[in-house]
Amino acid sequence: MKTKVVRIGNSQGIRIPKPVLAQVGFPEEVELEVGEDQIILRPASRPREGWDEAFRAMADMGDDELLDASTGPSTSWDEEEWEW
Repeated sequence: MKTKVVRIGNSQGIRIPKPVLAQVGFPEEVELEVGEDQIILRPASRPREGWDEAFRAMADMGDDELLDASTGPSTSWDEEEWEW
């Protein structure tokens, strides 16, 4: 498929036909990568994507304990009311 580079204000761009966007399922935000003689578009990754699974795996392995125990003595609230 060919398309033309068009003027968009002070910039230039291309128009991507709606069926093509529907086919690839792009959200409103994409990442743009410039390679040798090519431009690559991909859906923008979400920050912290996959963290839920990673934290769940850490908990399953018992690797989710507090590492900064040097914060001082715990209070009665810490001991009696706080729940992990």
